[in-house]
Amino acid sequence: MSNWENNVRKVVPYTPGEQPKDTGIIKLNTNENPYPPSPRVRAVMDSFDDAKMRLYPDTNSTVLVDALAEKYNVKPSQIFVGVGSDDVISMAFLTFFNSDKPVLFPDVTYSFYDVWADVYRIPYETKALDDDFRINPDDYKCENGGIIFPNPNAPTGVFENLCKIEEIIEANPASIVIVDEAYIDFGGTSCIPLIEKYDNLLVVQTFSKSRSMAGMRIGFAIGNEKLIKFMNDVKFSINSYTMNPLSQLCGAEAVYDDEYFVKTTNDIIETREYAKKKLTELGFTFPDSMSNFIFASHAEVDAGAIFEELKKRKIFVRYWNKPRINNHLRITIGTKEEMNRLFEALTEILEK
Repeated sequence: MSNWENNVRKVVPYTPGEQPKDTGIIKLNTNENPYPPSPRVRAVMDSFDDAKMRLYPDTNSTVLVDALAEKYNVKPSQIFVGVGSDDVISMAFLTFFNSDKPVLFPDVTYSFYDVWADVYRIPYETKALDDDFRINPDDYKCENGGIIFPNPNAPTGVFENLCKIEEIIEANPASIVIVDEAYIDFGGTSCIPLIEKYDNLLVVQTFSKSRSMAGMRIGFAIGNEKLIKFMNDVKFSINSYTMNPLSQLCGAEAVYDDEYFVKTTNDIIETREYAKKKLTELGFTFPDSMSNFIFASHAEVDAGAIFEELKKRKIFVRYWNKPRINNHLRITIGTKEEMNRLFEALTEILEK
């Protein structure tokens, strides 16, 4: 090993869902929205003056922050925006998780959490979900350096009611509790109203799922003004110009187009409920999902084998060969047509 390698920060990176380059793929592996963004987003892109790209963007993303503040009935000073919710959560880890006590998160959860902890040298402990993939609040009533979990959870889709969330927040006044609500718009109830009651709560959401803008990378956090100031202080110490002007404008228009947002999320929810019935008929079991995916397992056919057979048919779902979840497939909800093609393929595979 070269001497300089002794000082390299070595980590095992996050593994994203496969992005196939072939055409004709039914892509149900990364929880993308099957519908395009709001037509108002297209209008912004069509009319955007590209000469503006020679200028640095508004560091405060004012047009987007103001739209979000109006939408969620909070002050602009209570909102932090970043390049996708991954950027927002990464910045929150760097800002708030700095004690020698471990950060806590579930054992079956978003697999970026341990990556951020490792890259920032943050100690952490995972707390086992129960047999129904649910959080036990008592597991989080111990000394810790912070807490984070998604609600609904990923990859299980399980939604925890706000009473359980509040129990965890209330028990940890000395720690920052981050609730990652990437999938909240598909049927859950947001805990954003709790930020007025608890100054240690940070709620994170994204435009990647319910607003069909994964490629534009927009995420945000809502919390009390002091939390947001601390995050901005760290952000502006690294890079003041993180979000380009086109993303800011498109994001704001997506927020303002509530009619389109409601229609497309309702379409996904309707297709999800249809998919639950079809998967049950095929012999799959799964937690009751409140997200835009289903975490399904079959008692008779191995999930890894199903995953490979689906790939041969150009249908991509997500599979992890990890303890507790190595017989589950996470299936993103696509269009009704895409889901029917999935069910046809699953019928063929299961009948072999």
